[in-house]
Amino acid sequence: MGFLSGAVAWSACLVAVIVAVQLLMAGGGWTASPPAAAALALFVVVPWLLRGITALDAVAARALLGPSVKDELARRVKTLRESRAEVIEAADAERRRIERDLHDGTQQRLVSLALNLGMARTAFTDLPEPARQAIARSHEEAKQALKDLRDVVQGLHPAVLNDQGLDAALSGLAARAPFPVRLSVDVRERAAPVIEAVAFFVVSEALTNVAKHARASEADVTVRRDADVLRIVIRDDGCGGAEPTKGSGLRGLAQRARSVDGTLRIDSPSGGPTTIEVELPCA
Repeated sequence: MGFLSGAVAWSACLVAVIVAVQLLMAGGGWTASPPAAAALALFVVVPWLLRGITALDAVAARALLGPSVKDELARRVKTLRESRAEVIEAADAERRRIERDLHDGTQQRLVSLALNLGMARTAFTDLPEPARQAIARSHEEAKQALKDLRDVVQGLHPAVLNDQGLDAALSGLAARAPFPVRLSVDVRERAAPVIEAVAFFVVSEALTNVAKHARASEADVTVRRDADVLRIVIRDDGCGGAEPTKGSGLRGLAQRARSVDGTLRIDSPSGGPTTIEVELPCA
């Protein structure tokens, strides 16, 4: 309650009491003095009047002083989320640009070099042995460099993810895994590129962790979109006992999910199985 509204309300209350007492004394009783009854009624009404004045005072204060601390905090949180989303989208766009440059430039030149060395290795059979061995070594090095570059490009941002979507990109991951992966993808409407990228790398890193640590014979990956949420479940039949706080790989998965306001849960009892559940917002 503001000082002015409180002073007015309590002054009205005091005046009502004084008037009621004076009129009662002058009129000799309640029934003989209608003005006294009116004054008493005012005394009863004043507390309710006080509430109304207090509410109006609060509205006026908010109008004069601007948004409340809660409103300002909500505005700042919204601004921070929007800024973070812009940074993530910009970083993802930059990865896609680097992937295109490497794919269309450096990778193509390495392909041409490997082909030329392969043809030289086949054609120049009459060269001295040291020269033929040098060409053969160069050919193998060129092929290995090409493979390494393709792995780097794939790690930056797989082109198939942009061109054909999450189903095709995850199918490629499952096919390259060193153990059988049963994949189920039900995504009728594509999510934003940054969400698809996070989903792809979450599955990629999870399968890498399974290959390195779980001693699993197989894994299941399920991806589906329910309204505005992309749900990912990765389950393996390995040894379990995964500790999110101890391994950088699992911490990295959680950080990827959180970067887009997603969530990640891990259930990994000793002896297995291990289940990773990820939810990413699509709205």
